Formats: sequence, C-alpha cells, structure tokens
Amino acid sequence: MMPDSVEILIVGGGLVGTSLALALDATGIDVALVEAAPPRAPSLPAAEDNDRNLVLARASVNALRALGVWPHLAAMAGTIRRLEVSRAGEFGRFRVAAADAGVDALGRVVPGRVLAAALEARLHECRHVQRLAPARLLSLAPVATGWRAVVLADGAECTLDARLVVGADGSHSLVRAQIGIAARKHDYAQSLFVCTVGCGREVPDCAFERFTDAGPVALLPLPHGRRGLVLTVTADQHEAVAVMDDAAFVALAQQRCGWKLGALTRPGKRFAHRIQRVLADALTAPRAVLVGNAAQTVHPIGAQGFNLGLRDALTLAELLDGAPDPGAGALLGAYAARRRPDRDGVVAFSHGLIALGCLAQPVLSPLRSLALLALDRMPPLRHAVARHGMGFRGLPPAAVLDAGP
Repeated sequence: MMPDSVEILIVGGGLVGTSLALALDATGIDVALVEAAPPRAPSLPAAEDNDRNLVLARASVNALRALGVWPHLAAMAGTIRRLEVSRAGEFGRFRVAAADAGVDALGRVVPGRVLAAALEARLHECRHVQRLAPARLLSLAPVATGWRAVVLADGAECTLDARLVVGADGSHSLVRAQIGIAARKHDYAQSLFVCTVGCGREVPDCAFERFTDAGPVALLPLPHGRRGLVLTVTADQHEAVAVMDDAAFVALAQQRCGWKLGALTRPGKRFAHRIQRVLADALTAPRAVLVGNAAQTVHPIGAQGFNLGLRDALTLAELLDGAPDPGAGALLGAYAARRRPDRDGVVAFSHGLIALGCLAQPVLSPLRSLALLALDRMPPLRHAVARHGMGFRGLPPAAVLDAGP
C-alpha cells in the first residue's frame, strides 16, 4: 500500500537509484522508490555472453562491498590489475598497474544483469524502503513541506508527499524537467557497440584501450577467457554496423583493435546506443536533488558514468544520515559543493580524451605520443591518473575509501 507521505522519494530504480535506496535504508530514513520495471525474483542470473559488461572502479567495488552487494558479484567479476592505453598508428603508450598504486586491483568488470540482480537481492532485505513497482511518475508540484508527486501505480493515479525528491531517472529525467533544471546536450556523433568476444592470446587481468580516428575501442578482462569488447564508430556508420553479421563485425573490431590479443572470435550479443553528453545546469533545486545520469551523462570512455553516479548516491546518503531535515537548503548546498570537483573532473577528462585522442590531425601525432610517454615514465603523474581512474577524486564518500591511495 502506498504511503501518503515519506521523507525521501527516489524516482528511478536503476543501478544508481537502487544503490541510493540501499544506502539510505542503513540510515533508517523512510524512503519510497518509484521504478518503472516490475520487481524481479531475488536470484542471480548466470553470467552469459548475451549481456552488457560494466567496469567498476576500485571505489565502486568498495562501495558495493559496504552496501552488502559485492559478495554476490565477486565470483562473476573480471579483474583489472593493469591498464594499457595507446593510439592506433602512433608510438606512444601509457601503462599503469595496481602495484604502482599499492593496491591489488584497479577495478573489476561485471555483467550488467548480474549487478542489477545483486542490487535487487539486497533491496528485498530493506526495512525502510517502500517500493512502487511497476510505477511511473506523472508530475511533481511544490507544497509547503516539499513536493507532491502524482504517481501511476497498479493502473491508478495516487499522490505522495515527500520532503526531498531525488531524480535518478536517467538522461531524459522527468524530475529534472519538473523541478525546473535545464540541461545542456552535446552530440559526439558517435555510437557505441558492446559485446563479449574470445581472444586468441590471453594477457591476464589487463585492460586495453586504443584511440582511433573513429573513436576509442577497449578489450576488458572477464572470467573464463572471455573479453568485453567496447567499439565506438562514427554516427554515420551506426546502421551499417548494426546490421553486420558476426564475421563482418569481428573483422571490423579486429581492424580497430589490432592483434595485441590475437584473433577475436565468438562474439556474443551486441548492444548499441548513440553517444550524447547531457549535463544538468544545477544539481539541486529547493528540496530536490539529481544523481547519476539525471545529473550528468558523460561519454562512456573510461567507463566513468555509473561509477560517478554511485559516488553521487553515496555522498548524498552520507550527508542525509542523521540530518533532521533531508531537504534543508544547507544540506543540498553541501551536496553540490562536495560533488563539484569529482563531477567537473570526470566531465573534463572524458571530453578532453575524446577531443584529443580521436582527433584526426597528423600534426598532433607526435605530441600525443610524447604525452603518453611522459605519463608512462613519470611515476607521480601515473599515480595521479591511477587514483582518479579508481574513483578517488575530490572528497569521496567514506564508503568508497580503502587502504589504497
């Protein structure tokens, strides 16, 4: 039964919204979670080739461990202990190892459905989260105590008052529009294709990222000798690549990836989407806050999107723990200030890498190579890049910290 009022209403039951609900449940705050999909059985699916793979920065692994989710994932996760970055046709190369940063792993790679199921299993254990699923937010209106939400659930409209509304409803966020926050969009004129592949040569626990004129490509370590392939193509190639048979797609991926890992074989199901950056003009409004893709949708290079959103969620939960008023202006101001360095850093990093790494300008070739060599041969710079890549930027929430850098 839907309550008439709640302290916090989270709109969006994806990976970030669910993670926030789990973190808030531990604080004892009463939360309602509106999600479009119906609840799933609290059991983990088997890892298979027909799945997207997500790169989890070290900070995210720590966060999922703190949320009690990681034990469900560990056996199905690939491990990144080394990263190698290069540019097609150029001599520069940047390499970083977990040992350089004094940790056992830079990050992990997990199937998306497995992560979603692990979060779902933990959500079934929550005592302070009221789930409305399947349900859809129709509108928000300000009231004296916060916001009044009109929600469609079980075929009927009902209202719910909340002292704080959290928009975790993705790039096309209705919450963002309803609370009056505009967003700036940038079309990268690129599309992303992801799948799993086999490789003729194994380099254990090493992730490879390669820049090309058409966009970046990556091969990510997975269990059982498989690799996660991330292939970026120009937007005008999207339809042609989408209809390729497996042989043609593998040939394209091989040409883009090179032969570092030998012949690519046995591609799994492909997933595709067009790449666009969406940045909200503000993270907060009166008694409302944005997290995850509703706040910022960044280029998937470096796999920073979910990791950044998870740090949004954990920072917000940390600030809300013990707060007498979850929608207080000072608290939301503190949230925006805490998130600014991390958000700005990731946005600038991802956009800059695409602008410079994939720009087809011959004059840049020696400069790019020298920059990669400088990073590779200067331990302090390499350490800083590793730290940021692992999700330790700005003032991270306590739940993501460990004994690493």
